[in-house]
Amino acid sequence: MDVADLGLPVDVPSTALFTDQYELTMLQAALKAGTAERRSVFEVFTRRLPNGRRYGVVAGTGRVLDAVENFRFDPDVLGFLRERKIVDEQTLAWLADYRFSGDVWGYPEGEVYFPGSPIMRVEGSFAECVLLETVILSILNHDSAIAAAASRMSSAAGERPLIEMGARRTHELAAVAASRAAYVGGFASTSDLAAGFRYGIPTVGTSAHAFTLLHDRERDAFQAQVNSMGRGTTLLVDTYDVAEAVRTAVEVAGPELGAVRIDSGDLLLVAHRVRQQLDELGATGTRIIVTSDLDEYAIASLAAAPVDAYGVGTQLVTGSGHPTCSMVYKLVARAESAEAGAPLVPVAKKSTGGKTSIGGRKWAARRLDEEGVAEAEVIGMGTVPAGLADRQLLVELIKGGAVVAREPLDVVRDRHVAARANLPLSATQLSRGEPVIPTEYVNGRSGSRPGA
Repeated sequence: MDVADLGLPVDVPSTALFTDQYELTMLQAALKAGTAERRSVFEVFTRRLPNGRRYGVVAGTGRVLDAVENFRFDPDVLGFLRERKIVDEQTLAWLADYRFSGDVWGYPEGEVYFPGSPIMRVEGSFAECVLLETVILSILNHDSAIAAAASRMSSAAGERPLIEMGARRTHELAAVAASRAAYVGGFASTSDLAAGFRYGIPTVGTSAHAFTLLHDRERDAFQAQVNSMGRGTTLLVDTYDVAEAVRTAVEVAGPELGAVRIDSGDLLLVAHRVRQQLDELGATGTRIIVTSDLDEYAIASLAAAPVDAYGVGTQLVTGSGHPTCSMVYKLVARAESAEAGAPLVPVAKKSTGGKTSIGGRKWAARRLDEEGVAEAEVIGMGTVPAGLADRQLLVELIKGGAVVAREPLDVVRDRHVAARANLPLSATQLSRGEPVIPTEYVNGRSGSRPGA
């Protein structure tokens, strides 16, 4: 499916330099050695989840597809590489014609994952695959970290909607990616207009304290906002005295006032007081939105409060303490020679200190118990056992260099809800713990764990 078919205004520049220099120097050496065209299999996985997390969330897949499509070495990029003498002329000539022509399989975006899960598998020549390492990891590590935090927050929030509002707390481009990942993880909207423009995410926003401070009286600010946006707007009521602001807000907008926002103080206590005051003033339908540096724990602590929605910024865009997933991109198999049809052989480095890798082209499936609840992440090589054939997790994303699996974000978002619902109930606990299901290896590796 072409991006235009989704109605998304996407314009992605070349991603060719979103890489590390050693990807290009490896390419140059492999070209000289005659090994660059050996068929190779790279896998993306993580050896462990962030400390205390019960599951991970795959996010950024759609952005990876865009990045691979736009990985092109145009004249300006080639000129930069030539000027800096990064690689030789033979390599520059090869890069000028670069188009990824291999295959990519991966967990569908929005799916959950566990230690060792082959989240993405990239197959093709060594030369064309190795160049993609950094950009793929950059996207998946960032977006999956944000989506995992968002998932925990949305689980804690229950049916109450979450607003992503962290653009001012991160890099301007990372903010757009964070909004997208948050939507995958269960957020309902964003304050970031760039994310709305690029990905079609619903956008929201009304006013900040500066708007109230601009006016001579708080009443004047409220009146100006209602005159402009209507009675259904959200008024910020904690610039001065909350009780007085709520009273003024209802006097100005009437009982049809859409919502009030609280951005400071003891949110649990203040929310109860504001709800009582709104009801006494006849504004029983006016919602209460709370912000103020929330994370999943703060959201959970407000479960019994009369809160209707949450706005989350800093803690979301920083992964709520875990801004990366520690995913790696490893060569797990390569052909015996550059000849067509040469058999693949498993490869893996020998390492200590928790950096062990398992060689071989892998499949993954999720085993369910009798009640349809996930009980194990099963990973193996070769033939998939009959009982797991219909539970395989990897899907084809790119075939012969062509993207075959683009999908709307709402589909991805719904997939995550379903995937999380199929996990044991303890998956949503916020207390620290081990992955909610174990990773098991077949073909003689059952029960082992990468890095164990």
